[in-house]
Amino acid sequence: MRKALVVGVDDYEQCPLYGCCNDADDIANILSRNEDGSPNFSVRLEKNVMTKGTLRKLIEECFSGDTDVALFYFSGHGHIDSVGGYLVTPDFSEYDYGVTLQDVLSIANNSKCKEKFIILDSCYSGFMGRINSKGQSTAVINEGVTILTASRSTESSVEMNGHGVFTALLLEALSGGAADILGHITPGGIYAYIDKALGPWEQRPVFKTNVTCFTSLRKVIPQVDIGVIRRICDYFCEENKELEMDPSFEPTNSPYVNHEVIKPYADPKNISVFTDLQKLEGIGLIVPVGEEHMYFAAMNSKSCKLTSLGKQYWRLVHNNLI
Repeated sequence: MRKALVVGVDDYEQCPLYGCCNDADDIANILSRNEDGSPNFSVRLEKNVMTKGTLRKLIEECFSGDTDVALFYFSGHGHIDSVGGYLVTPDFSEYDYGVTLQDVLSIANNSKCKEKFIILDSCYSGFMGRINSKGQSTAVINEGVTILTASRSTESSVEMNGHGVFTALLLEALSGGAADILGHITPGGIYAYIDKALGPWEQRPVFKTNVTCFTSLRKVIPQVDIGVIRRICDYFCEENKELEMDPSFEPTNSPYVNHEVIKPYADPKNISVFTDLQKLEGIGLIVPVGEEHMYFAAMNSKSCKLTSLGKQYWRLVHNNLI
């Protein structure tokens, strides 16, 4: 069971925002289902939560119970002072800005849910996970908690074209930009995607976690069918072995195709293997040896081999892990 609380707040009387409710709408929509239409998170969408008490109550409810995954997303104003950081609510006043980041983390830390995710698109949100004590900043993140924030503790978070810059990249990542070969989108993959997109002069995302394995936040249709990947051990008996090819692997090398052909002619069995090999090459699991393209490797009776990534997936298949 997976649940997500998605909050966006635009209606700040003194300093309104214009993209946070858009952020919340789109995040709620993309988290609710995987790309194939299967259910993903049971999402509760809350926009323009007006009071600190209401937001605190919603966060408590998000991390209550013992579900497999609980996720909290917030887009709105953030604030930091000498005491700590805050998710700002529209009822803020001086010295009482909203829900403290420490309260959010404490709620997640004490939750019985197996995996807890906190994703914040707000200014200074990178302060999450730190406690100011005697001039020192200490991270206290319990096992099973992951934090992803739009900016460091000293930085603002930017809005552009009706979305937060961070959330726009987060949406791209969840749409498949951060997917691995099997179509899984993990927090680590999301951070890597956003990290590469934001340069050293821009706001910098922050990623903090205390987990023993990454949980997939969304599944997209993989570029190559899992069945093709599982056949990798059929083609390579060992991870360091090369697969010898010849012209019979190339489907166009047939006497029924109107161009010059050479023996041995295209063989249906080898063509089937070669089709898989080309797909595996396309996702970086194999490379031709001694030739630039698989076509020439086959026509010139060369071989192909596993890349470093290919060897990793070979071992996963070999050990029945996928």
